[in-house]
Amino acid sequence: MEPNLVDYLSQFAHENRVTLFNEKIKERTNFVTLVLEDIYHAQNTSAAIRTCDCFGIQTMHVIENRNQFNVHTGITLGSANWIDIKRHKKEENNTRQALTKLKKEGYKIVATTPLPDTKSLYDLELDKPIALVLGNEAEGISDIVKEEADEFITIPMHGFTESFNISVSAAICLSELTTKMRKEDIDWQLSKSEQERVLLKWLKQSIKKGEKIAEDYEAKRKV
Repeated sequence: MEPNLVDYLSQFAHENRVTLFNEKIKERTNFVTLVLEDIYHAQNTSAAIRTCDCFGIQTMHVIENRNQFNVHTGITLGSANWIDIKRHKKEENNTRQALTKLKKEGYKIVATTPLPDTKSLYDLELDKPIALVLGNEAEGISDIVKEEADEFITIPMHGFTESFNISVSAAICLSELTTKMRKEDIDWQLSKSEQERVLLKWLKQSIKKGEKIAEDYEAKRKV
């Protein structure tokens, strides 16, 4: 019986790397996903990418309306290779398109806001998958996010400053949500098919000419 593509490509990778991939894939999740709306500082987006990888978030969404998505490689330190970044930039209204799609996929849209009398991050229930939306550095979330959001949360603060930096907010929220998620009796891990897709991505980019090796093997199997 011929090996599947993941097993086949694994033969070309270092044994320790394959072992690491198999360990890390079990910790990846799409139960929580991060959505950044119109961020204009590359360092903030890049720090968020790194944070997603650190907490096992497999998918991050970037909404581009006025501001284009850019990555600062000195900050990401290669973390962009390990997560899936979905860019929303082709529609007249990318925010509404992105949030509508996420809702159809079963996500609860949760937007962050510094406004008082808003539910605390620490009181948010994980009753369904969470799409956490952070707005841009100057204006915060847009009016469309305010219309589409299912819930709003705030990070409790006890100083004089009104809000955290975007990347810090992402880190605090994702730390809390993923910690709570892993403690609760919910199905947060990637499905078998998702795990296979991500493993293929990791292997292809870790092996010299990995994409070509995969294409040749698939072509051979079809003969």
